[in-house]
Amino acid sequence: MEFHVVGFPGQRMSRPLHRGVSGVRISGSSHDLWDSQMKDKPEKEELDRRGSDQSYLALKFPFRLLLPDNSTTKCGITDNGFASDSFVVGTPRSRHKLAMLLLKFSLVLIVILALTGSFWWTISISTSSRGHIFHGYRRLQEQLVSDLWDIGELSLGSSKLKELEFCPQEFENYVPCFNVSKNIVLGYSDGNEYDRFCGHEPRHNCLVLPPVNYKIPLRWPTGRDVIWFANVKITAQEVMSSGSLTKRMMMLEEEQISFRSASLMFDGIEDYSHQIAEMIGLRNESNFIHAGVRTILDIGCGYGSFGAHLFSNQLLTMCIANYEALGSQVQLTLERGLPAMIGSFTSKQLPYPSLSFDMLHCARCGIDWDQKDGIYLIEVDRVLKPGGYFVWTSPLTNVQGRSRTKENQKMGNFVRGFAENLCWEMLSQQDETIVWKKTSKRNCYSLRKSSLSPSICSKSHDIESPYYRSLQSCIGGTQSRRWIPIEEGKTWPSRATLNKSELAYHGLQPEEFADDTDIWKAAVRNYWSLLSPIIFSDHPKRPGDEDPSPPYNMLRNVLDMNANFGGFNSALLEAGKSVWVMNVVPTNRPNYLPLIMDRGFVGVLHDWCESFPTYPRTYDLVHAAGLLSLEMGQQHRCTSLDLFTEIDRLLRPEGWVIIRDAAPLIESARALTARLKWDARVVEMESNSDERLLICQKPLFKRQAN
Repeated sequence: MEFHVVGFPGQRMSRPLHRGVSGVRISGSSHDLWDSQMKDKPEKEELDRRGSDQSYLALKFPFRLLLPDNSTTKCGITDNGFASDSFVVGTPRSRHKLAMLLLKFSLVLIVILALTGSFWWTISISTSSRGHIFHGYRRLQEQLVSDLWDIGELSLGSSKLKELEFCPQEFENYVPCFNVSKNIVLGYSDGNEYDRFCGHEPRHNCLVLPPVNYKIPLRWPTGRDVIWFANVKITAQEVMSSGSLTKRMMMLEEEQISFRSASLMFDGIEDYSHQIAEMIGLRNESNFIHAGVRTILDIGCGYGSFGAHLFSNQLLTMCIANYEALGSQVQLTLERGLPAMIGSFTSKQLPYPSLSFDMLHCARCGIDWDQKDGIYLIEVDRVLKPGGYFVWTSPLTNVQGRSRTKENQKMGNFVRGFAENLCWEMLSQQDETIVWKKTSKRNCYSLRKSSLSPSICSKSHDIESPYYRSLQSCIGGTQSRRWIPIEEGKTWPSRATLNKSELAYHGLQPEEFADDTDIWKAAVRNYWSLLSPIIFSDHPKRPGDEDPSPPYNMLRNVLDMNANFGGFNSALLEAGKSVWVMNVVPTNRPNYLPLIMDRGFVGVLHDWCESFPTYPRTYDLVHAAGLLSLEMGQQHRCTSLDLFTEIDRLLRPEGWVIIRDAAPLIESARALTARLKWDARVVEMESNSDERLLICQKPLFKRQAN
C-alpha cells in the first residue's frame, strides 16, 4: 500500500506543518510537500489580489475562474478598450460568412464522425479495459471535485470557513458530561453524583487552550517518571499529600513532578507487587504473565504508579477513577503515558463487556463494598475473567489494626461472606491485603444453596454491551461462550492471535481475521513512513536530550476511534512501537470489544455523539478508519463539527490525527480542519482509489499569562 499527496486545503496551507516538512517526500510520490505548498501560495495571492468581485463570481460561476483573463465580453469590447468589427452586409462579408458556415459544418461533421468511431470502439473493447477507462475517469472526476472545492474555499474566504474561537480559561481542564457540584445540587447521592450526564449541557464548539507555561511531555519512558507541573491541574500541597499509597510516591522538583525511584517510597510499590505475586502462589510479579494475567483494572489508581511498575512486566493496567476538578488521578496518570479514563465504579456499569480483565485491584480506593447489598462486588465479578483475581488493600482488612472498629469489622465480615457467595476463593491475607480468586467452574453457582444471593442473570440481563446501564444485582457472564479460565487460555503475547475456535465465539472466520491483520501491518508501515520524517525534521534533539531513537516521535497515548478487531493496536505492538492504545468500539456498530479484550488489549464502548470520558490534552495520536462513513450513515444526532472539536479537545498540542475514509468524506473533513487551525495533508491510497488518508497536526497555541 503506497500513499501519494493529492492536495491540501486552500486555507492555512501557506505555512508548513508545525514540526517542519522541508525536504520530506511521501512514499511513492514524486511531489515534495514543501514544493506543493509553495506552488499554492502564488495562486492564493493572485486570487486575493482580484478582490471581492471575483469572489462573488466564483460563488455563482466557479468555472469562470478557469477562463483566460483576456476573454471577450458579450458586448464585444476587447482588453485593449476598442470595439471589435461589427458584421455588415457586403460581398467580402458574405464570403466571410460563407466560409465560416463551411468551417462550422466541417467541425460538426468531424465531431459526428469522432463520436461514432468512439462509440463503436467503446463497444469493441474488453470489459477489463472498460474498467480501466472508468477508473481513470473517476479519478479525474474526483480530482476535479477536489480542485473546485479548493477554488470555492479560496473564493469564500473567512465567511464560510471561519476559524473557531478559543475557549475561555475555565475550559482549560473541562470535561463535558461531568459536573459533581451541579449533580449534588440536583439531589444525586450515593455515588450517583459522580455519574456522567451527557446531553444536559449545550455543546461548546471552541478550541481548548493549554494552561500557561504548558510544555510538550517528555519522551517515553522518561515521561513515565517525570511530568511538567504546569501541564496538570494540581497544587503543590496535593502533590505532597499522603492520601493514598501511590500519591505518597511523588515529590516536587522545581517545575517537575517526579515519580523516580530516587524516592524512598517507590520501593514500596515493588515490594507491594511482589507481595501480591507471592499471595497468588508465584515467585514474583514477573510471573503474572505465566499465570494468565495480562490486563488489570485498577480502581482509584492514585497516580498510576502500580500500573507503571507492572508495565515493565508486559502487564497492561487500566486506571479508572471518579471525575476530579483538582488533582485528578486520571489526568496525571495519562500525562505519564499510562492507560486511564474517568469511570465511577459506584454509579453505573462500566462500558466494558463481561469477563474482560484478568485482575481487579483496589488499594484504598474508597469504595464501601458492603453497601447496596454487595452490588459493587457483583460488578467486580462481572468484569473479571474466570479464574481472575480480586486484590483488596485497605486498613479495614487488618484484624490487628488500630483503626479496627465494630463498623469496620462488620464491613470486613460482609465482604468475606459475600465473596464466598460469589464462588470466590480467598487465597491469602497479609497485613492489609486480601487476594480472592474467581471460580473457573460455571457449575459452582448452581451448586450453591438455593437461598443464597445473588442469583444468576437471565439471558436478557446478561449482555456484553453495557453502555453505562444500571448496576445489576445478579451474577453475569456465566452463560457466555467466552467462559475460558485464564489458567487454561494462552498467555501473552500469543493470546493476541486468536485461533479458529476462539474466533468462532465472535462469529469470525480465520481468513477474515488474517486479512484484517495483514491490512493493518501494511498500514502501520506506511503511516510511519509518512510521520517519521516529518516528526524527525522538527526536534531531532531537544535541549538536554540525547538523540532520539526510532520512531523519532512523541507518540505514546493512542486513541483508535473505530477499533474493529483491534488490528491497529496489534500492528503497532508487532512493529515494536512503544505505545498503548485505547480501542474504542462505537455503540452504533457491531460490538467486537469482547474480542479486543480477549486479545489482551484494553478498550471501551462509546457513542461518539457524546464526549469521551477523559480530560483535555490526553492523546498523542487519534486514529479513525471508517468512522466518518459510519457516522454519516446514521441519523444525524450530532454534526461533524461536534466530532472534530471533541477530537481537538482530546489531542495534545503537536499531536497527530490520521483519518482514513472515502474520498468525498475526506475532502469534507479537510475543509473542516481549517476551522480547527490544524495543519493537514490529504494522501492518496494507491491500493484503493475509493479511499483517502487525511493526516493532521494540532499546533501548540500558548495562552498568554495575565
